[in-house]
Amino acid sequence: MAATESGLVSYGSDSDSENESESRISPQKVEPDSIAHLQPLKSDSIMTLALLNSAPEVAVKEDVETGVHLDPALKEVTYNPTFETMFAPEFGPANPFRSQQMAAPRNMLSGYAEPAHVNDFMFEQQRRTFSTFGYALDPSVDTSQVSSSSYIGAIEEAEKNKGLTVFETGPKKSEKRRKVKGGDASDIDCFLGPWAKYQDEKDVAKPSEDEQKELDEITAKRQKRGKNEEEAPAEEKTILHIKDAYDYQGRSYLHIPQDVGINLRSPDIPDKCYLPKKQLHVWTGHTKGVSAIRLFPASGHLLLSCSMDCKIKLWEVYNERRCARTFIGHSKAVRDVCFNNTGTQFLSAAYDRYIKLWDTETGKCIAPFTNKKVPYCVKFNPDEEKQNLFVAGMSDKKIVQWDIRTREVVQEYDRHLGAVNTITFVDENRRFVSTSDDKSLRVWEWDIPVDFKYIAEPSMHSMPAVTLSPNGKWLACQSMDNQILIFGAQNRFRLNKKKIFKGHMVAGYACQVDFSPDMSYVVSGDADGKLNIWDWKTTKLYHRIKAHDKVCISALWHPHETSKVITCGWDGLIKLWD
Repeated sequence: MAATESGLVSYGSDSDSENESESRISPQKVEPDSIAHLQPLKSDSIMTLALLNSAPEVAVKEDVETGVHLDPALKEVTYNPTFETMFAPEFGPANPFRSQQMAAPRNMLSGYAEPAHVNDFMFEQQRRTFSTFGYALDPSVDTSQVSSSSYIGAIEEAEKNKGLTVFETGPKKSEKRRKVKGGDASDIDCFLGPWAKYQDEKDVAKPSEDEQKELDEITAKRQKRGKNEEEAPAEEKTILHIKDAYDYQGRSYLHIPQDVGINLRSPDIPDKCYLPKKQLHVWTGHTKGVSAIRLFPASGHLLLSCSMDCKIKLWEVYNERRCARTFIGHSKAVRDVCFNNTGTQFLSAAYDRYIKLWDTETGKCIAPFTNKKVPYCVKFNPDEEKQNLFVAGMSDKKIVQWDIRTREVVQEYDRHLGAVNTITFVDENRRFVSTSDDKSLRVWEWDIPVDFKYIAEPSMHSMPAVTLSPNGKWLACQSMDNQILIFGAQNRFRLNKKKIFKGHMVAGYACQVDFSPDMSYVVSGDADGKLNIWDWKTTKLYHRIKAHDKVCISALWHPHETSKVITCGWDGLIKLWD
């Protein structure tokens, strides 16, 4: 109860209780700052007042020395401080790494320029004169009394030029615009008058004999330009290189051999393929680069090659590996060849604008075909019922379809915007895929001249070599950006982005791609003459062989062998690897 009463008294509001509480405060416990505002100022309390002053400090010019930093806590500056004062370091000594040049006073970016009495024009005049002639006026000498000692540099040159500057050495205007009075031009070299010729001027420049020959050749070319004269097809002939065309049973070299260790008649493919390691054989006979090679259908016991020497040769793949026959009938390089399904006939396309049909056994040319354009690729229709039809990709952007029986064009596929490079049959031969220099891929239905699928991306390059996989599911396209692209050959023809084969250099060359029979490897030549082998699953470059001295333009994996690969190159050689 007593505690409660004392508490109420302490919270009372009357002045008597307040005065009593103040009187009870002991002077030892009171801090002087807390009651300083209640007491009159005394001389010993000036420091106490300074502590309570909250006005901002002001920098005065006399208080700040040059080069000493300004306190960041200052609120006001009453003068214009120098650059050094404002940017002086807050803590620590001066920069010890500052060079003498950096510390020197500057009034311009490159240094300190002293005021001079020479104006800009005079300075530039003397500078150019010094750089041109090697002398200039000495600025420390009075210019009113110019002598040889007034110049610096090449004094002899100054005396020779009489101290003239670059702006004074040219001819005067009066000399430049001097008019010839009375038609007198005798002082002008080789000039006889306003209407006369020069002394050494000739009326007609008659060409020499060599120049006349060159002019005649140029005019002859100009007259022929734009005119495709109908050239008669070259005379066809054939050379048999083996002793007997038929054996004792009457069989020709088209007969499939049975003594080679494997069954070439069997449609079965090898269970497991291996990487080729060594060179087994070299076929020589072509005098120029080989353009393409094709194996005999189904068995692969014969090899057909076409070359830039205008010849086509047929080689044995087994036994003695001889050259069986040479077919001669083109006047220019042969670009492509293609067997029919049985191998009894084949087509050849050359730069002489002719496609020729040959009999493989006798070497006779059955028929020539032409539409006056260069054929870049040629393909028989693989369908058994349409072996009389073939298509050719031409240089005039068209795909032309011929009938062998009537020897006439029966269809034209005209949708590409560039020369057609490849034709590949897919989807059980109901469709075919074509690629072109227009960097596109088009899919056509047979005998329908409108493409139903058009593939072209901004990132795509031209694909001048295309191969169908053994299982018929994929198209391997040699792209000109040094990679092999894989497109699906069924339904949507999509690009398989997980299957891109890189690591070789083929830009500018139509190097043929091929698959191993078991689909475990992809092979291709390249511009360096190397044979490149990739793993199909991982797309890793497994093996690389230096196959040819020049471009390795084609590589074929034998369909019945586990590790035999045939390559051809622009060095004119065809090689067998195992």
